[in-house]
Amino acid sequence: MSQSSDSDSRVHRTLRTLSGAAAHLATITFTVYVICVSQPGTTLFSWHPFLMTLAFSFLMTEAILVFSPDTSLFRSFSRKAKVRVHWALQLLSVLCALLGFGIIYANKVLQDKPHFSTWHGLLGGLTVLWALVQSLGGVSLLYPKLLQRWTLATRKLYHATAGLLGYQLGCASLLLGMCSLWFTASVTGLSWYLCALCPIFTGLVIMSQVSNAYLYRKRSQP
Repeated sequence: MSQSSDSDSRVHRTLRTLSGAAAHLATITFTVYVICVSQPGTTLFSWHPFLMTLAFSFLMTEAILVFSPDTSLFRSFSRKAKVRVHWALQLLSVLCALLGFGIIYANKVLQDKPHFSTWHGLLGGLTVLWALVQSLGGVSLLYPKLLQRWTLATRKLYHATAGLLGYQLGCASLLLGMCSLWFTASVTGLSWYLCALCPIFTGLVIMSQVSNAYLYRKRSQP
């Protein structure tokens, strides 16, 4: 029975390692591909897909994978150092998202187009707002004395749960962006499906990581 349990643990650990490594590869490949397609700097609009993909596909994914016990690029770092790396990446992610949001807003003003007229625009605006609020809420983890109503463990659970929801919103926003006229005109065929697979796959990997680290552990406690 014990050998079977150890074998299952090794299999699960191997699967987590492989999926985590694939998530790193997927987010880097997808971000580089969007950079090649959008060619940031050619137009004002071209900065929008570049910055949003950089924010929600690369920076935010890597910020969460910092805490992965199997595939973190900072496994040898202390917990304190990992938290600092996480916050640095998250801060860059939010800054890129705000800048990308500002650019698309300004671009629509210049072209006299309506704002938030598509599901991508509506969900994208909500995602940026959620990411901003989530990051501000996470300050209470860095400075626990600012909010003593809940225990630190409870705040970590809320932060992880809200962060997971925000990440999934980001993945959904990216998928909706791939349905836009600009993206479908630039990327077609198998390439489009491979691009769509990237946020879906990383979303599942991040969901598994957060669930195992917080939600499942809470249910397992007596």
